[in-house]
Amino acid sequence: MPSGIIEIKGKKNSTFKDHVMSLLPEGGNLNLCLTCGLCSSGCPASGLEDMDPRKFLRMASLGLDEEIVNSNWAWMCTMCTRCTYACPMKIDIAALIFNIRSNWPKADQPKGIRGSCEMALKNDTCSAMGATEEDWRFVVEDVAEEARDIQDGFQDLQVPMDKEGAYFFLNQNSREPVTEPDEMVPLWKILHLVGADWTYGSKGWAAENYCLFCADLENWEKIVRVKAKAVDNLKCKVWLNTE
Repeated sequence: MPSGIIEIKGKKNSTFKDHVMSLLPEGGNLNLCLTCGLCSSGCPASGLEDMDPRKFLRMASLGLDEEIVNSNWAWMCTMCTRCTYACPMKIDIAALIFNIRSNWPKADQPKGIRGSCEMALKNDTCSAMGATEEDWRFVVEDVAEEARDIQDGFQDLQVPMDKEGAYFFLNQNSREPVTEPDEMVPLWKILHLVGADWTYGSKGWAAENYCLFCADLENWEKIVRVKAKAVDNLKCKVWLNTE
């Protein structure tokens, strides 16, 4: 069979698509597809695995549940929602992909994304790299001290930790304090120069949430709640997420 052609054997109904439509507001408009292809035109994953958003949606509509639920392409989608913005009918294809991911057993999900989700659940830092509160505090203090020593004009640079009542609660990418700690300094310098009232938290400081990309709703919410609690406990006004 030529590449890109969908083979349909007998009439099928997509129980999976029906389930997704029952979860989404107004069914996510999944039945309104015009097959115009605009969703695929701006998709960074179009063509990978011989798949694109239009073809994926049509497969769901045609009842090819097994094929779409087991397609690796669901993990190549960036969840950027360009397809939804481009679609003249505002079909929520990204929500379809999200629900497909949620149907994958954890053991079969991409190890990098799944592993980062599991690592973030190990302690209240929510770090996808597994950094503990002690690791985090040590790195921040060490890098700040070095910056004060070698950065001209920043001898009084302050990098507050758990400062109650600060206006901004700043999150940080998990990777930087572990692999590229010096990359944190430029933002510190900007905050210092503008006189921002800010703080890091010893808990809930990691900016990303890989459980979102796993479509793991329970653990996604758990991580968000840990972060929100850290912000509330310090009585900060604005949660500033660098991701």
